[in-house]
Amino acid sequence: MMSNDPAGVLRGTLVEAAAAIVDGRVSSVQLTAAALDRARAEQTRLNCFIRIDAETALEQAREADLALAAGQRIGLLHGIPLAHKDMYYEVGKVTNCASRVRQGFRPSTTATVLTRINEAGAVNLGTLNMTEFALGPTGHNAVYGDCRNPWNVEHVPCGSSSGSGAVVASRVAFGSLGSDTGGSIRLPAAASGVVGLKPTYSRVSRAGCMGLAYSVDTPGPFARTARDCARLFRVIAGHDPADVTSSRREVPDYESATDRQIAGLRIGVPRNYFFDHVSGDVGRSLDSALAVLSKAGAELVSMTVPDPTHYTELSRALVYSEGTAIHGHWLRTRGADYSAQVRIRASTGLAIPAPAYIEALHLRPLLLRDFVSAVFAQCDVLFTPTLSMPVPTLAETGVGSDPGMWDVIAKLVHCTAPFNYLGLPAVAVPVGFTANGLPASMQLVGRPFAEARLLRVASSYQALTDWHERSPGS
Repeated sequence: MMSNDPAGVLRGTLVEAAAAIVDGRVSSVQLTAAALDRARAEQTRLNCFIRIDAETALEQAREADLALAAGQRIGLLHGIPLAHKDMYYEVGKVTNCASRVRQGFRPSTTATVLTRINEAGAVNLGTLNMTEFALGPTGHNAVYGDCRNPWNVEHVPCGSSSGSGAVVASRVAFGSLGSDTGGSIRLPAAASGVVGLKPTYSRVSRAGCMGLAYSVDTPGPFARTARDCARLFRVIAGHDPADVTSSRREVPDYESATDRQIAGLRIGVPRNYFFDHVSGDVGRSLDSALAVLSKAGAELVSMTVPDPTHYTELSRALVYSEGTAIHGHWLRTRGADYSAQVRIRASTGLAIPAPAYIEALHLRPLLLRDFVSAVFAQCDVLFTPTLSMPVPTLAETGVGSDPGMWDVIAKLVHCTAPFNYLGLPAVAVPVGFTANGLPASMQLVGRPFAEARLLRVASSYQALTDWHERSPGS
């Protein structure tokens, strides 16, 4: 039940909070002040912020309340406290990209996605911790300190959008922006037990965003529910003249799609690859999730999909080649300012031959066509794990840990990276907990631009379960 006090509203959903502000049950200033109090308290435990912008946030909240009182037209996110990954540029504000190399950088442009969120009336609490330069799936950061998993601070929050998942799960912000190049939205969403959407490549503008791999980078939202995610996504999606790669397709009403039932939809469950490394407790959560979808009227279809193993290798060829090209000058002139693991990742493209990179680009549309034809002729939505294993600890994935660290890191992206290469949309949704008390997550994948369908399935699942209502410490 929605509470009318600011702290109570903060524990609810974005859509509920937006209604409470419009109805006058809480003001944006009250809600933002409560969010800032919680941000300061959680920061000591989670280190999810790089910077908390309290003064700016409260000023934005005051402006939101004045606009509402004056009867001005308000946006979909009016007065709602959000926070975003430290890679979205805003004129005059420092954007460090969670690195030593870019410390103190003040951009001369504002990211299109931030402009759209600001125009929708949102309040920005500050910038969020992330893997240095977004180069890594665990969330470690040797420059600003590791972000911690809100369910257990000894475990990774996953990355690279570590703070984005943690800040939503810990009930500090109602939503956040991250980016996904190999799983960097879906993995932190899975580790923190929230919803994270990786859109179709080109659906969201990348203008004004820190680049990692131009052919793969995809901005996207985190939120507590599929409906919340749909509202955020509707705001940021759409063509942008400043990004020539952005799609001109019309942006649908993603939120209204979450009201539709899923009876008759075919959910594909792959027999090969994706469940190869699934642990017993993750598997049990996924089986329960499939039973819920079946109860909601979906038809479960067992199927074999084209082997995605080589998709991951082709994706690495793109990511590391383009990443090294972006970082080449800094690696030559400021190599010592990179942390050890990130410097290795940023340099990996030096070992990739140009023909391998060009082949990866050339094969992508062909393999995408084949995958879509083979898979989505048999189903409407593909169902996989997001993480096939329980969320690992910081120690298990840190530099200098057991040599098996690299195997753990490879398993983290096993189910996510193939869809970055193909550019397909995918959403991570919490489905329970593993024996170590950390969240488990399913991944729903669709054909290009099928985000509305994915959010519809996710919302139907959440209507019948309460995993999304659970929060750390509750």
